Amino acid sequence: MTPHSQWSRRRRSAATSVLAKITVHDWVASIAVFFGVIVGATVLSESSRLMSVSQPDTAPSLGSGTFACASPTHHDGDAIRCGFIGRSMRLYAIDAPEMPGACRPGRRCTPGDPFAARDHLASLTKGRSVRCRQVDIDHYGRRVVQCFAGTIDLSCQMVRDGYAVERYGRLRC
Repeated sequence: MTPHSQWSRRRRSAATSVLAKITVHDWVASIAVFFGVIVGATVLSESSRLMSVSQPDTAPSLGSGTFACASPTHHDGDAIRCGFIGRSMRLYAIDAPEMPGACRPGRRCTPGDPFAARDHLASLTKGRSVRCRQVDIDHYGRRVVQCFAGTIDLSCQMVRDGYAVERYGRLRC
């Protein structure tokens, strides 16, 4: 028995049989499709990332470290929560009236209507592109952020409109 005849008697596995039938052209096409999917996914991911943080030409420059605040919500007049960030963030250098029961004993809380302050802040962000950058961390570990709704600095506008007071820093209006 020759060595060649020993090989011919062996049974090929199902995978070996399938691989033996694939041509070079099929291999090249498969590799091209694979890399096309990888490149396409990378391009789509990058373009969607750029679209989410794109800034209008008229908006003030916040520098590096800015992020888009998707679907902003507000618990009170000096806080903002972005859809993709789980924790509420404080607007820099302002204090707004506290919601009922939130003013701790011994603390000097800002007078005014907390519901009106929250609703006014919500009206400033509704339907606008909101971008923020972190400027500090407060003593509770929350981000302190400067945010713009279009070209409007939210902290400055809340003070200007009488719904908050300047506190915990200097406004840059």
